[in-house]
Amino acid sequence: MTMDRQTLLARREQCAQELAEARAAMPFHSARPWQLERLERAEEELAEAERLLAQCAQEASDAK
Repeated sequence: MTMDRQTLLARREQCAQELAEARAAMPFHSARPWQLERLERAEEELAEAERLLAQCAQEASDAK
């Protein structure tokens, strides 16, 4: 299952926005475990979106 480039770009943008929101919501001290988990999950989802986008770009260049 390969997503098209526009879908991947939109997903990456959503992941980046979630990561920014998670970082902004982090307190300066006494972070709760669920807050750390939200931040880690957002980072992982962004990394996965970027990996899929790079894979899509590689497949497109291989097809040429």
